[in-house]
Amino acid sequence: MDAQGRAYATGRRKDAVARVWLKPGSGKVTVNGRDQEVYFARPTLRLVIAQPFTITGREEQYDVVATVKGGGLSGQAGAVKHGISQALSKYEPALRSTVKAAGFLTRDSRVVERKKYGRAKARRSFQFSKR
Repeated sequence: MDAQGRAYATGRRKDAVARVWLKPGSGKVTVNGRDQEVYFARPTLRLVIAQPFTITGREEQYDVVATVKGGGLSGQAGAVKHGISQALSKYEPALRSTVKAAGFLTRDSRVVERKKYGRAKARRSFQFSKR
């Protein structure tokens, strides 16, 4: 936590990197200068972002400002969730055990496997033709 009563953390998921600032407020979430309803149109993605607050019982107590780069919407939502979890545990160290037990502080290391030569994709081979 810094002087202005804010907590900062970085969240990562797949190719997405989120910079997250957390401060006491009314539960407003802003992503890349837009409201979360506009940026993450799918309700499931908004649900993912709300998970850290739900599990700690801190809904509508913090304002979140996040900037996200890289990846797709799903990865970005995961990155914001990771960042919020990290920032929450920094702001309120007592919540760390709750957030950690839910597995939100762990960086999900699953990324897309690279394409190999002689293959159509990472593992899929080209169609076999006998003649």
